[in-house]
Amino acid sequence: MHKWWITIIMIGFTLVIMVACSSIPPNTHPVQKFDLNRYLGAWYEIARLDSRFEKDLNNVSAQYSLNTDRNVVVLNSGYNTVKKEWVKADGLAKFRGNQSEAALKVSFFGPFYAGYNVVALDTNYRYALVAGKDLNYLWILSRDKTIPEDVKTNYLKIAHEIGYNTSKLIWVKHDRKDNPFLPQ
Repeated sequence: MHKWWITIIMIGFTLVIMVACSSIPPNTHPVQKFDLNRYLGAWYEIARLDSRFEKDLNNVSAQYSLNTDRNVVVLNSGYNTVKKEWVKADGLAKFRGNQSEAALKVSFFGPFYAGYNVVALDTNYRYALVAGKDLNYLWILSRDKTIPEDVKTNYLKIAHEIGYNTSKLIWVKHDRKDNPFLPQ
């Protein structure tokens, strides 16, 4: 009897871990033939589903570079409209598998990682749609502070088909030119 309970507990624990480690929404596929070197550099956040770690931020950007271990160094920054100051968050992203698939995990808090999945990307690496670990995390990124209407429409369609509630997206303002964390 004792071994039976241990088996049940171990199966339950394994299922909890598997669900907790899910790093991409169901029926979502990361971009294949992904070229990390082309993705590196500065991106502007065009839209996002709000989260506690980006609350009250506008003028949000992300910068990606490589460290000596070939992991992605992440520097996110934005202007906090309540505190009236620039804030930043340093992180690290790693591929979850094959580096030709845009399925990464990112951490800003030590050993805790969350999904970062590029699910749409134009051929020139100018615009990206990024899905988080579940339907609560979504970003539209651009190399510029704006995005063409046809790209926006296409990315909203893709996000909606995945299951995102795109009516809850926050459209990020880019009205400042004094971000101390962006290269000039």
